[in-house]
Amino acid sequence: MAKKKTTSRREWTSADVKELKTHSKARTPVAKISKITKRTEGALRQKAIVLGIGLGHQR
Repeated sequence: MAKKKTTSRREWTSADVKELKTHSKARTPVAKISKITKRTEGALRQKAIVLGIGLGHQR
């Protein structure tokens, strides 16, 4: 039987939020931000919605 992948959650620090806002202003592609921050694109988009900032094609 295949092992089930466990999800590991990381809290958003103020430095993480600041970095996300910086990338938003610089219009960095979400895929690139995802690799830099080691978070999924979905997690980045959800946090951007909560913060009220635009990312990727949602501008």
